[in-house]
Amino acid sequence: MVTHRDQAEGLPFHEPAVARVRAVAQGAALMSAAFGVVGLSGWVLDIAVLKSVLPGVAASMKPNTAVALLALGLSTFMLARRPMTPRKTNTACAAAVVAAVIGGLTLLEYLTTANAGIDQLLFRDDTARVATGAPGRMAPNSAAALTLGSVAALCGSRFRLPAWTSQIPALAVLALGMLRLYGFAYAVPELERFGPYTGMALHTALALVLLGIAAFLARPDEGPAGLLMNAGTTGALGRRLFATILVAPPLLGWGVLAGEDAGLYGKRLGTALLVCGHVIVFTVVVFAALVVGRRIEVAHARAEYQVRQNELLQAFMDHTPAVMFIKDLDDRLLALNTRFEESTGLSRERILGRREQEVLPPDMARHMRAAGLDVLARGNPVQQQEHVDLPGGPRDFLATVFPLNDPNGAPYAVAVVLTDITERVAAQCEVERANRRFHALLESAPDATLITDGDGVIVMANAQVEPLFGRASAGVVGTKVEDLVPGPQRPLHRALLRRYLQLPDPKPTVLDRGLHGVHSDGSEFPVEVSISTSQAEQETLVFLTVRDITERRQAEAERAERYEQQRRIAYTLQHSLMGEPPRLPHLPSAHRYLASVQDPGVGGDWFDIIPLDQNRTGVVIGDVMGRGLDAAAVMGQLRAAAHALARTGIPPWRLMTGLDAFVNDLADQLVTCCYLVIDQGAREVSLCSAGHLPVIAVDREGVTRRLQAPVSVPLGVNDLCGGGLSFRETTRRLSPGSTLVLYTDGLVERPGTDIDAQIDVLAHTLGTSLKGAPADPEILDEAAARLIETLIPDTAAHDDDVTLLLIGVPEPDATTVGPTAGEVGCRPRADRSPGPA
Repeated sequence: MVTHRDQAEGLPFHEPAVARVRAVAQGAALMSAAFGVVGLSGWVLDIAVLKSVLPGVAASMKPNTAVALLALGLSTFMLARRPMTPRKTNTACAAAVVAAVIGGLTLLEYLTTANAGIDQLLFRDDTARVATGAPGRMAPNSAAALTLGSVAALCGSRFRLPAWTSQIPALAVLALGMLRLYGFAYAVPELERFGPYTGMALHTALALVLLGIAAFLARPDEGPAGLLMNAGTTGALGRRLFATILVAPPLLGWGVLAGEDAGLYGKRLGTALLVCGHVIVFTVVVFAALVVGRRIEVAHARAEYQVRQNELLQAFMDHTPAVMFIKDLDDRLLALNTRFEESTGLSRERILGRREQEVLPPDMARHMRAAGLDVLARGNPVQQQEHVDLPGGPRDFLATVFPLNDPNGAPYAVAVVLTDITERVAAQCEVERANRRFHALLESAPDATLITDGDGVIVMANAQVEPLFGRASAGVVGTKVEDLVPGPQRPLHRALLRRYLQLPDPKPTVLDRGLHGVHSDGSEFPVEVSISTSQAEQETLVFLTVRDITERRQAEAERAERYEQQRRIAYTLQHSLMGEPPRLPHLPSAHRYLASVQDPGVGGDWFDIIPLDQNRTGVVIGDVMGRGLDAAAVMGQLRAAAHALARTGIPPWRLMTGLDAFVNDLADQLVTCCYLVIDQGAREVSLCSAGHLPVIAVDREGVTRRLQAPVSVPLGVNDLCGGGLSFRETTRRLSPGSTLVLYTDGLVERPGTDIDAQIDVLAHTLGTSLKGAPADPEILDEAAARLIETLIPDTAAHDDDVTLLLIGVPEPDATTVGPTAGEVGCRPRADRSPGPA
């Protein structure tokens, strides 16, 4: 029969018996989980007998209780099942955490009288009585038991923790379940519930008893369970005593209560509590007896150990790869191992009793005799390295010589252990040569190089550290690397190093942003740090190469200053090219222009407002493809050309045809453009679009519409296509108090988003901002600001030009000729379709 021993005290355990106990624990855990499934099924199927064993009489198992029992049962089952794997352990812990959250939150509700919202999360409780607590909330003793059971499962999953950390909570769970069963057996409702709260269901108590047993027996060869389940006399004694206290006190209590029911005596509650006290006392007595019995068995095991000591010592020597022998004070060999026999080529019988000088080579025998005399003179072990010339060639040995003393402390023999370390010495010499080469390489590095451990303590530094930091390389070894960083930046340095070391596979990295070093004189300077790691045995080494980048930072600052100067010049150029549109009193407007952050503040977007006559105003908006000064130059030419053509009074399609011819004369240029002519008296707008985004119209009720108009090709495409594609215009009527919105693609175009959806967002924001508001410049300006804020949350990081123009069409006066006030929305009047340009 296979046995093993408790590591703490050497008590025997039979492996089949341990397997059977674990099987019992698994069965109890599954039965506990089954009770949870039964209770949960009662709520799912609305079967009262599954919710409560005695419907209408006893408390019901709450849904949260059933879920927690199911989770704990499965968790304990996995912990009791061997072998354990990381996946199984993690799953068991996750299930225990679910039960812990349920039990802990319920206890928190009782302690704080707060409602965490979990009581009726799964089902609406129709079984709770108002006087007994909140609907759906489990009993406080159930919550306490589930929390303790979760603690037992979590501690049981951590095998580094002592077994009692899980078994003691398991016994507490068992006690709480038994307390409820005692209350049922003795008809004591005070043991069912505490105060005015909900009571524990009967099958909940049975499940807790099974759960406590399973958690207690999950590790049957350790802790208190090891005391109870070991194969020795203490285990047998403990099991009998434990069975006695589980059977005798309940029977005694039942007999007492039966006498009380017969009218012989009273105080039912006192008797029940007395029985519970008996169980606790008997349990303490059992474990006290087990401790005594265990000491007896330990003493017995020690006696057996003394009998087998010589056999074990000889077996140990025979399985040791080193040469071992024991000699008396006259140098006669008393014991030796098989390795000694193999080295000398002599059998054990021919060696024992002879002097070491007669067996060992003369050179080695002389060294061993001198070492033995030194040990006897000092009284302490001696370890020394010996280089011995043997017939097979020189060898290196590590000799360990120590005295063997009798109980009075007097030496009676000397033990010698000879380990051949020839290969180790050769490897050590090679390591020393490699270290010398490494140090030479480290010192030849042009930059200051620091090597630290995983905690940031410097273990090595080269000579370049001194000119950089003003401290000798030997002076920084043993100090924290953060000591070379200015004080305010040390938390940042620690955080960066910790985050880098936490990476699964840290790669060599160069950091040069926000890092500074500090000289011994207190001066600070910017640095660039190259960082990498190396795994040396079980220690992580961090390599830091530090370079002073003061000159680089100065050069970067100079370049940044020159760039900012160029950007200001470009910004001034942009505004000079765009000009400032006129403010017309009869046509309120608001506009926004945002330059791309990727260019020096210039781009190809533009717009213009052009008074044509007393009732008509031209509005043009365009976008030159591309960015930078080239696009801005083309924009300036187009703006001037469009302004001049519009002042001639030509219709929109002819103006667009003229601009197209102008763009065709430019090399590789594409432009989207839209030109409108607003007739304030007739409340009409004529427009022509060359590949531009649709114009949005908003009436005074906040209803938004896209002005439907033919969209022709962008300017400059006709030349690319080799033919003439006509530009078409259309005329739309506007409702009184409308607002027109023109914009470029930078406002609504985003990577990974639908541009139509962005236009819908623009229209919705417009309708919300301008609903019921008059066409006032201030209101239009607020609406423009809100559009920018909604569609471009981070203007500092926007990578395209943005142009936005809002134009309000005022209410007509009594003399205005046009549609009646009942007209709303945007309605077509006429389309003009000229022939090819």
